[in-house]
Amino acid sequence: MKRWSVPEPGAAPGLVDVARKFATTLTDTKGVTLPPAELERLLLSFAQEVTEFATPAYEAAVLRFTTLFSTAPIGIALADPSGVIMEVNLALAKLLGSTQDRLRGKHLADLAATEHGATRIRAGLERLTTTDIGKVIERGIRLDHSEDGGLTTNVTLAWLPGDRPDTHFPVLMAADADDLHLLGERLMHQNVHDPLTGLPNSQAFTTRVEAALAAPRTEQIALVYLDLDGFKVINDGLGAGVGDEVLKEVASKLSAVFTGHHDGYVARLSGDGFAVLLRGEDLTRQHVVNLVDRALEDLNEPVYLGGHGIGVSASVGIVVGACRDGGHIELRRAAELALHRAKEHGKAKWMLFDPDEDARDRSRYQLGAVIAGALENGEFSLIYQPTVKLAKPDEIAAVNAGLRWNHPEKGELDSEDFYPLAQTTGMTVPLGKWLLAESLAATARWRERFGNAAPDVCIRLPKRLAGDEELVKLVKEQLDRHDLPARALRLCTDRESMFDDNGEVHDSFTVLADLGAQLVLTISSSADLELIPRHSLPIRHVILSGPVVDALADGAAEADVRHLRQLVERGKELNLRIGAEGVRNAEHAARLRELGVLAARGSFVADSATGDEVDEMIERHAG
Repeated sequence: MKRWSVPEPGAAPGLVDVARKFATTLTDTKGVTLPPAELERLLLSFAQEVTEFATPAYEAAVLRFTTLFSTAPIGIALADPSGVIMEVNLALAKLLGSTQDRLRGKHLADLAATEHGATRIRAGLERLTTTDIGKVIERGIRLDHSEDGGLTTNVTLAWLPGDRPDTHFPVLMAADADDLHLLGERLMHQNVHDPLTGLPNSQAFTTRVEAALAAPRTEQIALVYLDLDGFKVINDGLGAGVGDEVLKEVASKLSAVFTGHHDGYVARLSGDGFAVLLRGEDLTRQHVVNLVDRALEDLNEPVYLGGHGIGVSASVGIVVGACRDGGHIELRRAAELALHRAKEHGKAKWMLFDPDEDARDRSRYQLGAVIAGALENGEFSLIYQPTVKLAKPDEIAAVNAGLRWNHPEKGELDSEDFYPLAQTTGMTVPLGKWLLAESLAATARWRERFGNAAPDVCIRLPKRLAGDEELVKLVKEQLDRHDLPARALRLCTDRESMFDDNGEVHDSFTVLADLGAQLVLTISSSADLELIPRHSLPIRHVILSGPVVDALADGAAEADVRHLRQLVERGKELNLRIGAEGVRNAEHAARLRELGVLAARGSFVADSATGDEVDEMIERHAG
């Protein structure tokens, strides 16, 4: 049952206090018997006050206040208007090594361990009384502790309003300043450290690099960026929990290698990205490379987690001494470029930053960044490679359509100049869609103008578009838009693209073949050719490519001739039409024709041709 006999300061009197007040009034009549009307009035007043006191809203408010008071993690003392403590919570008693009963009845100022502290508390209470400020904060007041003698705290004094007008009750709140300092230190540590590995984070690393750049110029600085290769395989294959453990092991190994050498400072920058700062007057490029080699070797050593021996490799970008004048941003950008170059060169290796390569990379990356705008501004056009029939070299069987970028500053750029950048920026799909739409539009114009003499168009779609679930719909929409039969389109692919991880390219191309599109497979060996019957691929054309064709360019060894003849004969058994690419001259073309190759493209016809040049070639054949 709730105890009401001790009212909380600022609250209405307790129920017992109300009863006592009216009992005193009724009994203190100085021997005079009260008239019934007066007695009735007093009793009604008593009943009304009890009723008001016991309203549900009042009880809920009291419950909220007492719960907050009793469970607050900081010490609280409630006092009467004169400053005498009437109630303390358990947190204050524990803070001062005392009990609630021993603290009740003391003045708030008596909680101080020194006279100076008591004076500050009294002065704070006086300021509350004489000014309109809502609270007074006194930092570093030592309160009396029953065992330790004194405890440094931060004290807040405030008024607690009462229910009656112009009534206020002082309240003191105290928190251990040492605990607050430790909390601040903990929060600061969390703010600049990675919670998983415990290493400094990117923010801390930037601060450290800035400090290193401000050091004397005699000190050499090196930045090492590391990115784990294929870490997604670990996460997806073994689970994020295992991945986290691997990251911890990586952090530990990197710290073991670099910490203690040239003021080594290791940080985790991102998911699987780490960085190292090295500095010192005797630091050389060879020192840095030696440490990086050790780190890569240690990372390759498997770590056994859940029965799995897991080893990782990393790509590394290294900057030693360069870009210092550009500040931390330029220094870190240089390390990132070196890291990207390491990944482009096959991963699991390190690359040193090179200013000359940096200039070239800047130019390339600037190019990649504006592909989207160039496409929107109409800077791309089609370029073709004609495929002719070897029996009738003036007759075009098909044209392979590709992209050319008519750059306003750099001039004409072929696909190899910008396509790798488009892969990096995700622009291969928009470029592939544009290629498909424009190629079919050109085919429709040729058919309208030249009739049966118009060639088919052959395009190689980027892998991401070739595996897109919307590809079939996209192709059908473009064919219908230009009123073309599906057989007017040839889709060229190779072994690697056809057999992607999810089989999406195979599925899409199979549906397109069922619609009538012609599939073309580029091959360089018997193994490639045998994929067709093994997987029941709906291939109609194969294009011989690479060494098997090059071998016949300047004469032909008997083994090379025999190999190519076997390929052609096997292709005929599979009812395939055999073509070749990379044919250099008329003699080269003649040798291929003798062995059964039906069509070819290459420099013996034209390495490339514009749309107008293709028009002229078709017109000559049609004429």
